[in-house]
Amino acid sequence: MVAPLPVGSLLEPHHDGSPLYVSTQSPQLGDRVRVRVRIPHEFGAVQQVRTRSNPNHEPRFAVASLIATVDGWDWWEAEVEVENPTHGYRWLIKMGDGRNLWLNATGMHTIETLDSEDFKLLAYPAPPEWATSTIMYQIFPDRFARSAAADARQLPAWAEPAKWDDPVIHIGPSTATQLYGGDLQGIQEHLDHLIGLGVTMIYLTPVFPARSNHRYDALSFDEIDPLLGGDEAYIALIEAAHARGLRVIGDLTSNHSGDAHEWFQASHEKPGTPESAFYYWMDQEQKTYVSWLGVPSLPKFNWNSQELRERFIEGPDSVVAKWLKPPYSLDGWRIDVANMTGRYLAEDLNAEVRQIIRRTMIEVNPDTILLGESTNDASSDFQGDAWHGAMTYTNFTRPLWGWLSDRERESSYFGLPFGTIPSYSGVEVFEAHQQFAAGFPWRVRLHTMNALDTHDTPRFLTHARPGTVPVALGLSMTMPGIPVVFAGDEFGLVGDDGEHSRTPIPWEHAADAEPTLELYRRLIHLKREHPALNGGGIRWLHVSDDVLVFVRESEEEAVLVVAARADFELSLAPNAVSGVATLIVGDADALFDPAVGLVLRGRGPAFAAWVLPGIDIPEFAAEGTVLELEG
Repeated sequence: MVAPLPVGSLLEPHHDGSPLYVSTQSPQLGDRVRVRVRIPHEFGAVQQVRTRSNPNHEPRFAVASLIATVDGWDWWEAEVEVENPTHGYRWLIKMGDGRNLWLNATGMHTIETLDSEDFKLLAYPAPPEWATSTIMYQIFPDRFARSAAADARQLPAWAEPAKWDDPVIHIGPSTATQLYGGDLQGIQEHLDHLIGLGVTMIYLTPVFPARSNHRYDALSFDEIDPLLGGDEAYIALIEAAHARGLRVIGDLTSNHSGDAHEWFQASHEKPGTPESAFYYWMDQEQKTYVSWLGVPSLPKFNWNSQELRERFIEGPDSVVAKWLKPPYSLDGWRIDVANMTGRYLAEDLNAEVRQIIRRTMIEVNPDTILLGESTNDASSDFQGDAWHGAMTYTNFTRPLWGWLSDRERESSYFGLPFGTIPSYSGVEVFEAHQQFAAGFPWRVRLHTMNALDTHDTPRFLTHARPGTVPVALGLSMTMPGIPVVFAGDEFGLVGDDGEHSRTPIPWEHAADAEPTLELYRRLIHLKREHPALNGGGIRWLHVSDDVLVFVRESEEEAVLVVAARADFELSLAPNAVSGVATLIVGDADALFDPAVGLVLRGRGPAFAAWVLPGIDIPEFAAEGTVLELEG
């Protein structure tokens, strides 16, 4: 493994793929894109700078020119021709003493680096413009709010009715059948709460009819569950959300259906039916079948079937298309178990499936977002060809838990074997984040979810060190990506596992949670109000066991962020940031000392942010004026 040079001990060359460093975020094949690297004078004398691309797996170099010197930094610019839809490049810096250093998405290296860790330009269709500034609010419909209309609905035989204040059953056979009766009208009645928080997009877990409270075992994709209010309630909710400036995305299971699904019922033990090709059968009688992780209620789709593709994901008459079109007009999809979709034994149709889904979405409404669940290292599937971002835990959630959790309690830990949450230092948090985030192109990284927890995990607060919720929430709002608020976190709910975390929202006790609600409002609005937090680059300035410091940068402004789990006092190099730092959130000091630079100090745990002037750089040079190609 290639170890990056130390962080925090030295100002280093920087490039991250953001608009400060790349002339366009949406190039086309054949375009010549201007890219820049920023090198501090303290780093030492530089002889030459090049980019190294690898189009068609054949290395190609371009010579960079020194175009500006600003605030103790030299800006070098080169021109890269985009020759592949995912076009990787890195920087080769030849120092004055003859050393060659490589800069890629993981940082600085003294030896040649992996192509998979290159910076990347994407020539695929770009995400919708609104997505970069999204704050997601995740709702598990059965547990969010129950309207008066729910009382009149007849429950199916599988359901075990529960009162709103009954304890959640999270162990045993009743886990999936305990039904509280939350519905879509109940969500609509509480849209003021979401507007007050400042979130901008609702993510609804499945709303199709099923035989469970989670509804990931759909029995149809053609209607909304009557228990939730049916199609009319869905249309009314989306229209009301849109009228308030909120977007709404749905949840699809592309890996499996439920065993009660009409397609499965039409083919189970019925060889020769059209739907027989939709699943993987293990005998000629079509009695036994492949299912998700061996769970019999979740039979796995066989995406070799063209008929399945046409019904579900391909074209204007598909399920994917139907709910994006009026009168429903969803703003996108989150795809469940995206990592397993289309994969079985020697078959791997994942890329075909995800690309068809996105192509269909573009045909119906290109201004929609597509997110895919991938619980582990997601980088190989998330190179811009379909998914705009990942619902994953490796680059943000797990490292954060390792740093800010009290490890005295045993817990389920994000799908890993049951045991104590690992102990991470701040240095390890940074290393884990860099390792996994580096695999994503910048554009994908901006749309990957920063979740403290979800409906599949314990609640963060359950194991959080005292006073660290502001630290965790602040990081989710200020690091590149889409912040996620799982409904109930803002009320201070806890839960030992994913099922236990699906607690009904305690609306009657909202006043008791006002301090936590105010924290969420303040930090959500921090992201909304600052352009640097919505597409600006990220430059790490200090990493130690208890403190993380970075700056998000754009031409309009910069936002300096400190996250600490203990008391801190540290100094940044004189040229680390420029201009007067004005505190915008938190309780900490930032004082400039001419001898040592900017001094940051505070009592921990703490989260604080300051606004600084934007980055003053010259315009990108005209195409063709700098380019020199070698080899």
